[in-house]
Amino acid sequence: MVKSELSNHYHNNNKSPMMMAKPHRNKSSSLFLSDGCLFLGGAFSALILVWGFSSFTTTIPNDTPNFESLSKNDAASHHIAPDFNFDPPDRTFYDDPQMGYTMDKKVRNWDEKREEWLKLHPSFAAGARERVFMVTGSQPKPCRNPTGDHLLLRFFKNKVDYCRLHGCDIFYNNALLEPKMFAYWAKYPAVRAAMVAHPEAEWIWWVDSDALFTDMEFKLPLERYREHNLVVHGWAHLIHEKRSWTGLNAGVFLIRNCQWSLDFMEAWASMGPQSPNYEKWGQTLRSTFKDKFFPESDDQTGLAYLIAMEKDKWAERIYLESEYYFEGYWEEIQGTFKNITEKYKEMEKGVQRLRRRHAEKVSETYGEMREEYLKDAGNAKGSWRRPFITHFTGCQPCSGKYNAMYSPHDCSNAMHNALNFADNQVMRKFGYSLLDNAVSPLPFDYPRH
Repeated sequence: MVKSELSNHYHNNNKSPMMMAKPHRNKSSSLFLSDGCLFLGGAFSALILVWGFSSFTTTIPNDTPNFESLSKNDAASHHIAPDFNFDPPDRTFYDDPQMGYTMDKKVRNWDEKREEWLKLHPSFAAGARERVFMVTGSQPKPCRNPTGDHLLLRFFKNKVDYCRLHGCDIFYNNALLEPKMFAYWAKYPAVRAAMVAHPEAEWIWWVDSDALFTDMEFKLPLERYREHNLVVHGWAHLIHEKRSWTGLNAGVFLIRNCQWSLDFMEAWASMGPQSPNYEKWGQTLRSTFKDKFFPESDDQTGLAYLIAMEKDKWAERIYLESEYYFEGYWEEIQGTFKNITEKYKEMEKGVQRLRRRHAEKVSETYGEMREEYLKDAGNAKGSWRRPFITHFTGCQPCSGKYNAMYSPHDCSNAMHNALNFADNQVMRKFGYSLLDNAVSPLPFDYPRH
């Protein structure tokens, strides 16, 4: 293309470097030298013109990349970091007075609105497909259980530690955003508001206040969920065949920030206490799931209902995760921590690169490295791999109203053991060990020496 443009340029002006020289053949050496100089000068001019035209025809990098075409590797290679000081004056959905954060404000064309916002904020577009925003929370008032506030602080610290290690943002909500949506329904207004407040996040990750990370290295396998919009811990056969309300657990879920999710949450929340059909939904859910023992409409059974009874509409986009502890029942897990700790010690004794000291910021690298040595560990009940999330359902650390199935002593001991198990993984990055509530500095090359 450059060559043809140059040819046309010279032809249209009826001048080429050779024609401009106008050589006159004679036997004079001075004239011959002059011709040669003119020839070389003309050739040099042609090269300059070619270089000049090529600079105009070379593709210039786009400063506003399409967020869909960007990946984590793109962001790393171009050193793109979110720019927190840039918000252009262009109108976005935030400028629409009809747009709101509350559950009663219907949102339409959310995918297009998000995409437009990301185009206007290109530094956030890089890596947007893998960005996770965590939401958790607790009640507005102090805990009735004398140790409840301390336990909630430790549970929250655990989530902050995990997010720091993996680059997640986190929002802790202790306000009742929708007064009529109480108890287990209180989390949905917070999740809904987070979707609008954080268009840069692809996923919103709700984690109950009584759930904690007991494997600080494990990362969500987001690629596995690329065709899904909601991920919960559950088993299809218990929902579809057994019609059991415990076929899933809604205390931890990952929901994509998209229009499908907004529509789904609208249908889900319609079963809540703010609805005029709340009591009717309680009867419907109890008659559908025979093992449900309480009359109120709850979010967990409501989710199971939508999966089972409105399967064609929703189920295809819901991933029931059962291959690892997306959230695990604490009573099933709590007795395994000691054995797991010893297994990991043995692993590290034999692998120098796993016990190498390193900066906390590069911890993900060592987590990925460890996967090679966990292939035979398993990933669920009976596994010696660290359980990803341990969920203390029924222990009620804030209110102290433990489920009658457990004793306060069992719940309290199990929570402290799990919290110490998780904290020890974090403290090792700072050169300390935390075992049995005792803190001690770690020797070099631990655990080999």
